Amino acid sequence: MTNPNQRVAKKIVQTAGRDRLGDFAPDFARYNDDILFGEVWSKNDVLSLHDRSIVTVSGLVGSGVIDSSLKYHIQSAKNNGVTKAEMAEIITQLGFYTGWPKAWAAFNMAKEVYAEPAAAAAAVTDKEKFQQEIMFPIGEPNTAYAKYFIGQSYLYPVSTQQVAMYNVTFEPGCRNNWHIHHAKSGGGQMLICVGGQGWYQEYGKPAVKLLPGTVVNIPANVKHWHGAAADSWMSHLAIEVAGEETSNEWCEPVTDAEYKKLK
Repeated sequence: MTNPNQRVAKKIVQTAGRDRLGDFAPDFARYNDDILFGEVWSKNDVLSLHDRSIVTVSGLVGSGVIDSSLKYHIQSAKNNGVTKAEMAEIITQLGFYTGWPKAWAAFNMAKEVYAEPAAAAAAVTDKEKFQQEIMFPIGEPNTAYAKYFIGQSYLYPVSTQQVAMYNVTFEPGCRNNWHIHHAKSGGGQMLICVGGQGWYQEYGKPAVKLLPGTVVNIPANVKHWHGAAADSWMSHLAIEVAGEETSNEWCEPVTDAEYKKLK
């Protein structure tokens, strides 16, 4: 007699491994497509695709894998019937067991996946397009220094050893406050524009346009600001110059009136 509650397995066909890594890593591609998906994920008569997606998302968040693979599996979860309400509850629950920052990062991806198609496209298209134009990752929202910026910025640590170097990305119109890199000797900062268009200005001097390849040497104890043009994203590498008794002083914002004068 047939069990009415018995699920019928659905064969999962995956080609992403061979499409992306077939020539470079054929064995890994085969394991990904034929074993992970072709066998493990295809055994969904025991654990449904809906439930398997929940397990996978939970495992990735718990492991701190907050990157494009998590977004892919959140999208798969949506395709496999995990509702927006369920996903919100899952990530909330994970926050208590895996850490609040991981939950915040996962929610940012889930919001994009579960947004209405037009809204999601509008939210990510410009950022993704700009990412294709630059060689360094845009990174995560620059929350630690957000109070010193007008607009949204992002931060990616290119190097934290020997010489500290960060890729700082500004959305159109975003700029940091006037600030000063103090030092008793040495110190200061270097900026290397790696994409888009922006501005650098020292107090009392005309603003300088930042274009890919522009290098700015900022002396210590000089008040200045930098940011994106009003109609362009901009990324620059920020390189701290070693010095004695160094510190940063954040000053007043660059007003809209000051910013709008730039052409």
